[in-house]
Amino acid sequence: MAKSVSRPTWTFLTNHTHLLVVLNREPDARIRDLADEVGITQRAVQRILAELVLDGILAIKKEGRRNVYRIRRSARLRHSLENKHTIGEILNLLG
Repeated sequence: MAKSVSRPTWTFLTNHTHLLVVLNREPDARIRDLADEVGITQRAVQRILAELVLDGILAIKKEGRRNVYRIRRSARLRHSLENKHTIGEILNLLG
């Protein structure tokens, strides 16, 4: 009998990138919707959003009861292998 091989669970992009892709499409997305779309907890979304704000990649503006997120597309990627490129370039590639 052949041994069953399970599929790897890792993804090529990070959850930080996944959130930015969703926010690029829907800047007023709710945390609950972000969590559902990315497949992580609401608490993880809040932590990642806070990190992105702290690093100056994301700004949050309150409009009524909702948050609207603005991505600083000119921000450079952090890793030395990638820092010649911007967040905007990545988002353009990913649509």
